[in-house]
Amino acid sequence: MSNQKQVRYIEEVIKSFLTSDHWGLSLARDILLVIATVGSIALVLFLICGTWPAIVTIESSSMDPNMKIGDLVVVVQKDRYGEFQTWNQGIVRNEKIFGDYGDVIIYKPNGMTNVRPIIHRAIFFATTDPITSLRGNNLRVNYTAPHAGYITWGDNNPYPDQFGSFDNIGPIEPVQDEWIIGKALFSVPLVGYLPLHIIEVTIIIVALMALHEVYLRSKKRENKK
Repeated sequence: MSNQKQVRYIEEVIKSFLTSDHWGLSLARDILLVIATVGSIALVLFLICGTWPAIVTIESSSMDPNMKIGDLVVVVQKDRYGEFQTWNQGIVRNEKIFGDYGDVIIYKPNGMTNVRPIIHRAIFFATTDPITSLRGNNLRVNYTAPHAGYITWGDNNPYPDQFGSFDNIGPIEPVQDEWIIGKALFSVPLVGYLPLHIIEVTIIIVALMALHEVYLRSKKRENKK
């Protein structure tokens, strides 16, 4: 088969796929359209936010009352759309973000990629010098970081991440810059429930598309009669 014939054959296959009335091909076109739309939105989000994932869903109450379960959070690069600041810096500038001082960061705990990222507030950047106070309160026992990094704290938690241990992770170390995915820019209430149930939502959408296609074909057969 010559190159010209190959091109014509491919064009005919594409044309047939795009114009065919076969229910399977029609459904496949609809699914591809959904995939292309989602992919385009993801690309735009990446270009705007400069990070991936560009959106995350709040899955626990650790950031109550400033971020609630089901909130959809838009994530941007750490120094994009405003200078990054910790709680210590925010209280000096008297600038609140999500109801308190300091940026809320999304980070990979201990640099791990096989667990869900944590979204908590950056309190201050610690060195290996002993920490004697946090948020203006003296500690009962001084804390010495194993290495430099950010001390983080969920707004609804009784102590910083680095003072405790997480399931499947263990003790949390101060957050290094390369572990930070980004910072929270803004949140949308309740919308995050969709990503939390993305498999169920996808199945429902595909089922509705299939039922809609069956309905249209049934109407077409009735009109022919």
